Amino acid sequence: MSSHPAAETVASLMPRARTELSELVAFKSVADFDQFPKSESEGAANWVADALRTEGFQDVALLDTPDGTQSVYGYLPGPEGAKTVLLYAHYDVQPPLDEAAWTSPPFELTERDGRWYGRGAADCKGGVIMHLLALRALKANGGVPVHVKVIAEGSEEQGTGGLERYAEEHPDLLAADTIVIGDTGNFRVGLPTVTSTLRGMTLVRVQIDTLEGNLHSGQFGGAAPDALSALIRVLDSLRAKDGSTTVDGLAAHATWEGLVYDEQQFRKDAKVLDGVELIGSDAVADRIWARPAVTVLGIDCPPVVGATPSVQAGARALVSLRVPPGVDAAEATTLLQAHLEAHTPWGARVRTEQIGQGQPFSADTTSPAYTAMADAMAIAYPGQEMQYAGQGGSIPLCNTLAALYPQAEILLIGLSEPEAQIHALNESVSPEELERLSVAEALFLQNYAGN
Repeated sequence: MSSHPAAETVASLMPRARTELSELVAFKSVADFDQFPKSESEGAANWVADALRTEGFQDVALLDTPDGTQSVYGYLPGPEGAKTVLLYAHYDVQPPLDEAAWTSPPFELTERDGRWYGRGAADCKGGVIMHLLALRALKANGGVPVHVKVIAEGSEEQGTGGLERYAEEHPDLLAADTIVIGDTGNFRVGLPTVTSTLRGMTLVRVQIDTLEGNLHSGQFGGAAPDALSALIRVLDSLRAKDGSTTVDGLAAHATWEGLVYDEQQFRKDAKVLDGVELIGSDAVADRIWARPAVTVLGIDCPPVVGATPSVQAGARALVSLRVPPGVDAAEATTLLQAHLEAHTPWGARVRTEQIGQGQPFSADTTSPAYTAMADAMAIAYPGQEMQYAGQGGSIPLCNTLAALYPQAEILLIGLSEPEAQIHALNESVSPEELERLSVAEALFLQNYAGN
């Protein structure tokens, strides 16, 4: 770590950062209120609001967004005539999946092997703490040299678009010269990385019906059309033999120009079982950053335990399609729905419904903000040069902000490096990464203010 004064300040603040992250992780702030109480999300929102007020933010507000969740906003004025920087993170988290399968409780921050474990520790409650640390480092070393806006979203993981719609209805609220999205991550621990592209996403629910009701498989099986089998065939049609995504009419041959992702390293990062092949073809970076990727997120059908010998009358699935830069998500949705309908066998009745969508994003890496961030990361990560990577995930808000503020520069950094295992069991954050990225953000704001 650098001996820069900001680095020394952040180092001294790390015990406080752990305490704060523990408090924030303790909220079960999953923005699916059928699964988790809304009060948990409201508690997390209030925690963030209180933290901003403590740091001297003005106009701190809980914004009621159209999807029924709250985003937290605050404004910290800087010197007269200074530039304005918007810092983004989200306090909502993915469900913990099987809580009993976690090595330590998902909503209790636990240190183990040099990492802090807990749902949201990296994605993205750690991002909230990162912003706070950066601002505290600046306040302790001459003051914050820019106007700062902070927005902490309450439903990013749900993809329900509440903050996007709120921003569109209040276009002046989040206006800034530069926007730092604290919701991605380094390519690997210790390698400073900005994310220059994001895949978009569409979610489609497909329902297939073949019979008025379930039938005895002995009496009717062999001639009665099985809806579950029809659904399996439809879903299988979305992949080529090598496992690559094949949606009729959707381009799937783009290549990634930039950081190389070694295939063996990817196998390690993804924890692929020995002997199991990767899917798709060409470079790993092509497959995960530059091309579409379909995933079956869930299927409604009888569980194995308690299943009866029946021909199924109906079945449905939720399908996710990651949309690469250069492809319109709405067009991809139309192609996916048309594909599902065209590949449904046996004249079965099929209905498709889009339930979420976000556009892909591509940043201008030649802008002054990227130069300022590269210089900052070189200090926070001595001996390392900032890298540019893609991100297979989606942050729909990026495109909304890019459309609202076309002159704004958008940078994406964060704590979700491969070891963090975001969205999976035993999510964790590296405290060293939290420390270094907080320093980098503080130095970036100093550099950017001087440009």
